[in-house]
Amino acid sequence: MPCCLRMLVLDFLFLVVHPLFGSSHTSPHEFIRQPPKGIIFTRHGGSASDPQQVHISLAGGQHMRISWITEDKKAPSTVEYGKSPGKYDNTITGVHTSYSYFFYTSGKIHHVRIGPLEPGTMYYYRCGGSGPEFSFRTPPARFPIEFAVVGDLGQTEWTSSTLAHVGGADYDVFLLPGDLSYADSQQPLWDSFGRLVEPLSSARPWMVTEGNHEIEMFPIIYPHGFSSYNARWVMPYEESGSPSNLYYSFDVTGVHVVMLGSYADFHERSEQYQWLRNDLAKVDRGRMPWVVALLHAPWYNTNEAHQGEGEEMRKALEELLYDGRVDIVFAGHVHAYERFTRIYNNKEDHCGPMYITIGDGGNREGLAMRFKEPASPLSLYQEPSFGHGRLKMVNGTHAHWSWHRNKDTDSYMADEIWIESLSSTNSCLVGGPPSRSLPSSTSSSSKDEF
Repeated sequence: MPCCLRMLVLDFLFLVVHPLFGSSHTSPHEFIRQPPKGIIFTRHGGSASDPQQVHISLAGGQHMRISWITEDKKAPSTVEYGKSPGKYDNTITGVHTSYSYFFYTSGKIHHVRIGPLEPGTMYYYRCGGSGPEFSFRTPPARFPIEFAVVGDLGQTEWTSSTLAHVGGADYDVFLLPGDLSYADSQQPLWDSFGRLVEPLSSARPWMVTEGNHEIEMFPIIYPHGFSSYNARWVMPYEESGSPSNLYYSFDVTGVHVVMLGSYADFHERSEQYQWLRNDLAKVDRGRMPWVVALLHAPWYNTNEAHQGEGEEMRKALEELLYDGRVDIVFAGHVHAYERFTRIYNNKEDHCGPMYITIGDGGNREGLAMRFKEPASPLSLYQEPSFGHGRLKMVNGTHAHWSWHRNKDTDSYMADEIWIESLSSTNSCLVGGPPSRSLPSSTSSSSKDEF
């Protein structure tokens, strides 16, 4: 089929089919959004065999997964890497896949798991035996560790601004609680998104979970959805004992991170529920004094947008997170920033998680401008602006959270707070006092994680 005709068909699917069967979200007429900036379509400037859309992710046991796409279906799924530029001491061969979605067929999608790697170390690597050299730094062996947190990213001029601000200061791991490309069945936008984020995603591990814009379900033909997301963004679900790429966990530098699936079954008899219960039960708070969870549809939300959409999941899973003494829960979906106090079951509880909504990365739909009145005493900060957050675990007992508003070409820190870990709060201890060996900034991580 000619290229132009293929794009017209894809546009038809997006404009006509997607509103019927795609991701569900509140009608824009139900709240006021700030006008978004234009979409950026990023093209591939290399050859068919050159790697593109390169991104890396933590893959358990001091390993990293390198993922990329080539237009050349014969390109090898190999990664060469070493500690010096241009000198590759190791070569690993991985796996590859591809998928089709209506009239679109992806390039060859490569996934290679490399390691074991040393913590806090710069590595240089090349994908497929040709093309440019990339580099990344592994997370540190000891505190402090810093996460960049961005939700509902998209690929607009606001996205570009957010990514520039994130990349303008150092960090160790990127966390994204759903809604990546906003392709919404227009598959070339997945490719464009991968190229847009590559300068950052190839240099630091990106750990993501799915949002409603990743569903891309079509009755009978694609009844289960997530074909594009699961093929392109493989996360360490197998390494964490999860049966699905839609939810998983990982350990990094004294932090246990749980990525939950808002659009996978979460009820008491579901696989996700059983996996989460077992996962949290295995956390050793002596080794992992911090536990952080991410999901897409927020459980607590005073914005007029997406009211109640996370309520069913909250009722099913909140007790597990509370009993597991999860410190912080990040969500996206609502295109604004909001920070809550520690909560359990709709009441302030000093042993509950702190809830933060950060769905303000730069999506094409604009901002959710209106919050409910009167303001809830549980909601401590509200602002409908694009931006990103930074979570720095200084040691095993204290962390610093800051939210940075996109202000023209600058990143302005508009909100910040110091957080004490629940594992160091005596009145919230579960199963006895925590070990005091790991919280110091000079303690080492286990050989099983960075």
